[in-house]
Amino acid sequence: MNSRQRFLTALSRGIPDRVPRDLSWGLSPIFYKKFKKNTGEDDYNKYFKIDYRRLDFKSTEKVVDFSTYFNERADVPGFYNDEWGVGYVKSERTDFHFEHIISPLKFAKDVNAVIDYPIPDLMEKYRHAHFDKEVKNLHDQEIAVAGNLTQTLFEQAWLISGFEEFMMNMIAEPEMAECLLDKLLKLRIKMAERFATVDVDVLMLGDDVGMQTGMLISSQQWRKWLKPRLAEIIASAKAVKPDIHIFYHSDGNIEPIINELIEVGVTVLNPIQPECMDPAQIKKKYGSKISFWGAIGVQTNLPFGTPEDVRQEVKLRMETIGKDGGFIIGPTHYIEPEVSWDNLVAMFDAIEEFGYYG
Repeated sequence: MNSRQRFLTALSRGIPDRVPRDLSWGLSPIFYKKFKKNTGEDDYNKYFKIDYRRLDFKSTEKVVDFSTYFNERADVPGFYNDEWGVGYVKSERTDFHFEHIISPLKFAKDVNAVIDYPIPDLMEKYRHAHFDKEVKNLHDQEIAVAGNLTQTLFEQAWLISGFEEFMMNMIAEPEMAECLLDKLLKLRIKMAERFATVDVDVLMLGDDVGMQTGMLISSQQWRKWLKPRLAEIIASAKAVKPDIHIFYHSDGNIEPIINELIEVGVTVLNPIQPECMDPAQIKKKYGSKISFWGAIGVQTNLPFGTPEDVRQEVKLRMETIGKDGGFIIGPTHYIEPEVSWDNLVAMFDAIEEFGYYG
């Protein structure tokens, strides 16, 4: 099998020749330097034989002045804002990807502030003109393509509004929460349709709605605010490409909503964080309906174990959640600075050792 065939077989809950492999969200800046130093290479996807590539909208060329949303809060070293107007302050530790967030609508008084808030020009042609050529090029190389639309609704909404503020708005100021989510929904539908028109193999959606011990927001609130809008985005993509696979990412324990994710059209769940959910039990309960992606924890063996610990975790995942296919293996999140080079190499060596079927 080539990479794309292998990837699509796993997404369809089938058994490929070997388990497809992933590096999740990539390498932290300091680890990427370590990768380049140890390999002499620039492309970790190619080096580690990753079976797919992500496709993203290009960065904006439009300059929008968000300064009135920040005032004196932006007067700190290292401040910048992204195209959504969300402010960030870089950590003094440049080897980490973590940053302090300053939300532009944190002090919004009413729905008019949300109505007037500028949304990025993501559907301008220059933002996605490269899609057709890039997808064709990757498919010609027999590599699968995933259209990246993560931080779909909930995360982008609270980044703009402020986390506590958005959580409160869903209860106390529903008009403000509804207005912002609907503005995002309208844009996300268009973006999902655009990905589908260029024949991406999987549409990547996701919002972190879980924490270590359970749901970050109640299942009832998720059903009210996010489930119907997620269903609309998925339906819009499937109307263009009926066989498109739908990936959904959420860190944490989100088992209370897995059946409902399947109900609205999700076909692959990521990352199956083993510190929060038992991958073997998740496969046993839901493996006939959905495939799985990830499952190598980044909180335990990869940063703090030995190469042998990592090897045994890969073996266990292949014997449980990877049994009978329907699985793409990889770390559950970024490879952070605490991970040793030997442990990352041990993971891929173990995937090579235990990852073949039959």
